[in-house]
Amino acid sequence: MERSKYFLTLIVIIFSVSSIKAAYKSTIYESYVSNNMAQWKLVIDEMNLQNNKSNDFLLELVNYQYGYVGWCIDKDNDEQAEAYLALAEANLEILEKASYKLSLVNAYKSAFYGFHIGLNVFKAPFVGPKSVECAELAMKLDEKNPYGYIQYGNSQFYMPSAFGGSKTVALNYFNKAKLLMELDKTEMKDDWNYLNLLTMIAKAYTELHDYNAAKACYENLFRIEPNLMWVKNELYTELLKKINKE
Repeated sequence: MERSKYFLTLIVIIFSVSSIKAAYKSTIYESYVSNNMAQWKLVIDEMNLQNNKSNDFLLELVNYQYGYVGWCIDKDNDEQAEAYLALAEANLEILEKASYKLSLVNAYKSAFYGFHIGLNVFKAPFVGPKSVECAELAMKLDEKNPYGYIQYGNSQFYMPSAFGGSKTVALNYFNKAKLLMELDKTEMKDDWNYLNLLTMIAKAYTELHDYNAAKACYENLFRIEPNLMWVKNELYTELLKKINKE
């Protein structure tokens, strides 16, 4: 009888945690689609206040912090970016010390090194190689982890060609990441990372002046998520202007 009660209690706890995680994931997805970063911030602040965070919960939080810091840097909100980057790095350090999913840990380390460059470009000669090394290690530790390929692609996309960056190489790695993500249809559901990856692929095609391929990517993205209006109104509209000029 006691064993049955213990088992039922465990099931309830697991179900509750899973439901909470699903709710956070869904809200973050909605925030990405609607470009509501105030709501995104509320989620990561709430998650950060939770006690006794499991490693899995912490890793999910790091992913959302990663997305928020990238947005802050893009909007030149350096003060907010630095504050949340510090929180994310502290969480990642806990995971690294626990040797928890080190391929993902190194993928995020690669991204965070890139963020430091975004905040201070003079760090690039010192931090840039570390970002690339961490992305390479992420791929080596788990060749099926799409995030290692994404971060290696990002390092190539944002690195000036004079220093070895290549939009073509970036595109190849983004496409590898896309294929890996699409192997797990359940994980793709309500996943902001997948939408963001498709956007980066379209941006890479645009940078390579393959406007027809970029247009096809955006149109596929809008079939998957028709409500992604900020991408349609900004990036896609800019692409159409480039096409019309040709």
